[in-house]
Amino acid sequence: MGGIMTAEPQRIWPVPPPDGYTVDDLFALPDLPPHTELIDGSLVFVSPQRDFHTLVMYLLESGLRRTVPERFRVRREMAVVLDARNAPEPDVLVLRADAVQGRRQTRYEAADVVLAVEVVSPDSASRDRDSKPGKYAAAGIPHFWLVEMAGEKDHPVVHEYELDPVTKEYVPAGIHRERLKTTVPFTVDIDLTEVDRL
Repeated sequence: MGGIMTAEPQRIWPVPPPDGYTVDDLFALPDLPPHTELIDGSLVFVSPQRDFHTLVMYLLESGLRRTVPERFRVRREMAVVLDARNAPEPDVLVLRADAVQGRRQTRYEAADVVLAVEVVSPDSASRDRDSKPGKYAAAGIPHFWLVEMAGEKDHPVVHEYELDPVTKEYVPAGIHRERLKTTVPFTVDIDLTEVDRL
């Protein structure tokens, strides 16, 4: 009649130190969910993503790989150490080829990244639009793309930014709606409407 009832195991989350976590903590804490980011000393967990997010990451990654010069590499969702208390995971990134040390590598340094891309999600909109661009710029990453979902067909719109070396802030370099064509950090030509065929 009645079976033995067992309690669901309770997940115990680590208690943050008074001054917040550091990058060393992020890579030492056991059993963190995949794609946990460190922003201002706080752990940020990723929520389930929309189909749009996945498709746009694939579209940009494959588009960048088609024309990437040998001196660069394209990666997605890898931690980038900006400073002792910040290690976000850009959705897509381009880095110097010599920064890749091996298949077990778990992070890259900001100095090795030439392009960081964030695809805006509802749960991370303020981080993607406000917090992360400022941090990427302060860390000296020369190029940043912010991708928004727009229009009746929910197509990607890519906002392209370049780092002003004097102010250490990003300045707009272009808005791309149907086709992403740019020459920095290398020649890129991506048909953004291809998202409808994926």
